[in-house]
Amino acid sequence: MGSAKEGLLALSVGVGFGVLAELLEEEVVEVVGPKGRHDSGRVAVRHGHEVGEVTLGGRRLAVERPRVRSTDGREEVRLRTYGHFASRDALARVVVERMLASVSTRRYACTGEPVGSEVAAKQRSMSRSSVSRTFSERTWAALSELMSRRLDDVRLAVMMIDGLELQGRCCVVALGITTEGVKIPLGLWEGSTENAAVATALLSDLVERGLDPEQGIVFVIDGAKALRKAIRTVFDQAPVQRCLRHKERNVLDQLPERKRPAVKLRLRRAWAVDDHGRTLEQLRALAGELERGYPGAAGSLKRTLESTNPCESMLEIVRRTQRNVKRWSSGETALRWTAADMLEAERQFRKIIGYRDLATLIIAIERENDTRRHADAAHTPTKETTILDNA
Repeated sequence: MGSAKEGLLALSVGVGFGVLAELLEEEVVEVVGPKGRHDSGRVAVRHGHEVGEVTLGGRRLAVERPRVRSTDGREEVRLRTYGHFASRDALARVVVERMLASVSTRRYACTGEPVGSEVAAKQRSMSRSSVSRTFSERTWAALSELMSRRLDDVRLAVMMIDGLELQGRCCVVALGITTEGVKIPLGLWEGSTENAAVATALLSDLVERGLDPEQGIVFVIDGAKALRKAIRTVFDQAPVQRCLRHKERNVLDQLPERKRPAVKLRLRRAWAVDDHGRTLEQLRALAGELERGYPGAAGSLKRTLESTNPCESMLEIVRRTQRNVKRWSSGETALRWTAADMLEAERQFRKIIGYRDLATLIIAIERENDTRRHADAAHTPTKETTILDNA
């Protein structure tokens, strides 16, 4: 009746513990046999009870569990029912989910479900240090999972690379899109800045994990020269596309406020045209108009090609979950958090729009790569072509 006064959930928890006790005793009967009956073929015997722990709603609770030992007394016989409910995996999942939802270690205990005062008085693993240890262990596992993924059988069409600033540190992250339109977090690398050495290390690690550098892949970046240099170092002739959204911001930031809406509209209309030649014609006309009054914007516009939005969406989830972090104690802490966030973001991924056209793009890229290889072998120059135009 006391549990019922505290709410239906508290009552259910109290009933649940009674059911758990019955399940444990039933398994003991299955392993040992009925109590008080002689059984010459018995392989185990009852060995009293002791205090154990089970996981419930992000906390550990004490329970009384039966013990069973082999008839020769040499070893403990594990009860599957207790092993299932005593597993800490469920606790770790809840801790990670709440921490990534921006719950601090100080307030973690406040987020538990109302299980009743009698049960709550016995709860454990709710202290700041316990939550921190659990989260650290789980994010280490997430980092290891992400950075050990084999890529031998992954057929990529697109790879997006971007940098994430973390209070003086920088993580360069890579997101892949397969020929079926599935988005896959590929890896990350930590450094002081988004430089070529960090990006090269990341891409080299992807190759070591089985990614074929000869396959046709379009790289989409924000325009950083360091990223472009790293791509050229590891993937040689792979086509690189400049993110249009970054380009748009670069152009508009150099214009007065009153000019931005009209220029933005003209940019997007030009990029929406299916014909590559007409798009270039419209952009050049716009650049010519801007050059007279706003040479900075015109210069930015002339260095152009679609968008890193899928990668930006993943990074936005990372930033949102990390917004309450006040200080990164080390680079590995930043890596652990970011890896866990990337895997969390992966759960929300959907196939990209227009993924059925990716095969056409890849065929065009590989055809172009073959032409270049044959030309290099024959020591004859080839006429430069535009991959996306061919596609």
